[in-house]
Amino acid sequence: MGNTLFGYTEGQIAQFGLTFGVGAFILYMLFIVFNLARESKAGKFGTFVLFLVLSFGMLGFLAKNLIQWVLGI
Repeated sequence: MGNTLFGYTEGQIAQFGLTFGVGAFILYMLFIVFNLARESKAGKFGTFVLFLVLSFGMLGFLAKNLIQWVLGI
């Protein structure tokens, strides 16, 4: 049967973990940013700036996945 776990290869499990694990982590980080904005009473513009600045790295990760999907890589 080879190196499989429940019929999935190591690469498939790693891709699943990367996609959904990091996705869940991104959602958790967005929750943290929202909590920070709410507790600091940042207002609408302050909340926008917090999300823009603190979520910029997450946007890069999502863009990378979108580009890979569009190009079929």
